[in-house]
Amino acid sequence: MHVTVPPISERVRGLALTAVPTHVSLDGTAHAARGAVDETGRPLLLVRPGEPLHALAGQDEAVVTVDLTATRALAGIDHPRGLLKIQGWVQAVSPGDVRDAAVTIAARCPDESLFAAVENDPAGPRLFQVDVAQVIYLTGQESGMLDAEDYFGAGPDPLLEAAERMLAHVNDSHRDQLHGALNTLLGHPVRDAWLWELDRYGATVRSGIEDPTLIRLPWPSPVSAPHALERAVAALLCPHGGR
Repeated sequence: MHVTVPPISERVRGLALTAVPTHVSLDGTAHAARGAVDETGRPLLLVRPGEPLHALAGQDEAVVTVDLTATRALAGIDHPRGLLKIQGWVQAVSPGDVRDAAVTIAARCPDESLFAAVENDPAGPRLFQVDVAQVIYLTGQESGMLDAEDYFGAGPDPLLEAAERMLAHVNDSHRDQLHGALNTLLGHPVRDAWLWELDRYGATVRSGIEDPTLIRLPWPSPVSAPHALERAVAALLCPHGGR
């Protein structure tokens, strides 16, 4: 059977990797959160003095829920791509891993407090990591739950980094071509179209502002390398082979 969309576990892992924490719930109370998700899929949190998690001692653990939001910026406005709730056990990042955790957070959520967190001063900002038990997801028309085995059993799309670069380039520089290609492929005018998702199985276009429609355009067969994805995108933008 020809697969045209990524497995949901792979898609959720990709969304998590590009998402940022917005809230963390501890003992039933939600608080604002800052941080990122590391390459293994575990949330990392930057916690300042006075915030509830800050008082968690040493290697003690606490049960938390971390809310993550993945967005796509279109014309300078962020639009939600997916909402995730990661439930699990939070624990302070070990001293030997603090610097790497700070670098990961800085890439998604720059914050001057990270410099102080690297100093491992118990009275200063601290870094925490969440060991995942389950993930509740809402993305497009899909919703559900993954347990830890399914979540960690899949990785994000192996072409994710290249795909995000190509997607941004198309939306920044080739939207006229995208509109022309869609008009040809769909047989009717398409307005306000943006490349919304890009992966090894195909592309998803978002059309419309107030009530957007998502149009899935699968590749003839899955691609396995960045150069093959680039060729697939070029063929999408030039459906008649022109340049």
